[in-house]
Amino acid sequence: MDFNLTEAQKALQKKAREFAIREVLPVARKYDESEEFPIPVLKRAWEEGLLNLGIPEKYGGPGYGILDSCIIVEEISSACPGMATSIFDNNLGSEPIVIGGNEEQKQRILGELINEFKLIAFATSEPTMGSDVAGMKCKAEKDGDEYILNGAKFWVTNGGFADYVTVFATVDPEKKHKGIAAFIVDTKTDGVKLGKHIPKLGQRASNTVAVALKNVRIPKENVLAKPGRGFVLAMQTFAHTRPAIGAFATGCARSAMEYAIDYANKREAFGRPIGNYQVIQEKIANMFKDIEAARLLTHRAAWEADQGIDNNMSSAVAKAFASDVAMNVTTEAIQIYGGYGYLRTRPVEKLFRDAKLYQIYEGTSEIQRIVISRFAMKRYEHAMPNVFKQDR
Repeated sequence: MDFNLTEAQKALQKKAREFAIREVLPVARKYDESEEFPIPVLKRAWEEGLLNLGIPEKYGGPGYGILDSCIIVEEISSACPGMATSIFDNNLGSEPIVIGGNEEQKQRILGELINEFKLIAFATSEPTMGSDVAGMKCKAEKDGDEYILNGAKFWVTNGGFADYVTVFATVDPEKKHKGIAAFIVDTKTDGVKLGKHIPKLGQRASNTVAVALKNVRIPKENVLAKPGRGFVLAMQTFAHTRPAIGAFATGCARSAMEYAIDYANKREAFGRPIGNYQVIQEKIANMFKDIEAARLLTHRAAWEADQGIDNNMSSAVAKAFASDVAMNVTTEAIQIYGGYGYLRTRPVEKLFRDAKLYQIYEGTSEIQRIVISRFAMKRYEHAMPNVFKQDR
């Protein structure tokens, strides 16, 4: 068991940290205030090979593993969680093609993403459906070798600027997961309407829209997964991308802690820095230990995915824990800042707003706890004998 990063991973971490401090941090407040989409920053990420992290080398990509991606994500999220989400979304959008696309689709779409600055979004959620993927209503009607899509997708990150969207739709809502198929949708196709940016509490540098689909014809070559296979593909995608949510949350929390430490060492009360008081030291200690635990859980979930191990449980634990850590740490950071922490001119205020989303998207914290409890109650192997089991 080795917890050290490889030399290549250390170099990757350094590259991502330098990019975050040079390109992201100086404009974080600007994009948060304006809610503009940070196209210049995303272009710089593409130029530096930080936009399409999971595309294999065979198709021109960097071929980073999931642990590698989490290392990058933590660094960029520490500068701005919203821009980190925007940058990482090409991973989410392209992952279904990496996992389930045929060779032609991989060569064509993945190659295009590498060779040109293009964005690809991901769409499972709908106005009345989020974590319950099997409950989607967006309809896919078969027409020969093609499909016709009708419906609406919601909470589509980068959707307002995407060139492609991987869309999950059902041939029959009554079939639940068995009816779900997946498609590569070119946003220039007739019938595709990209909605206006949805104003949010935090992560305002991340573009979020609804996508309306009206009689959108999908050619045979853009059918990604047939009915039934689409649900499996969505779950496989989440298993690969969910560890990154833990990394997002860890980066957000880490920055909040660092800002709180700097303030505690500077701010004086009753003749000495507030960091000299045990009550503040306890807050910092709790922040530090929880962030360390969140990172280790995240790295384990990512490592398991890279090894081809089923990481459904470890990724649920990592996401649920790290999301709570981000919320708790940013809350305590504001408390350490006191009244100044409540001001929009202080970075901890923004991180606090950004952190809340981690408990919601890609499966709410409640959903993760359902997954965890089912495992603990039904599949977890006990070490101790069952005291209620009768000897026969």
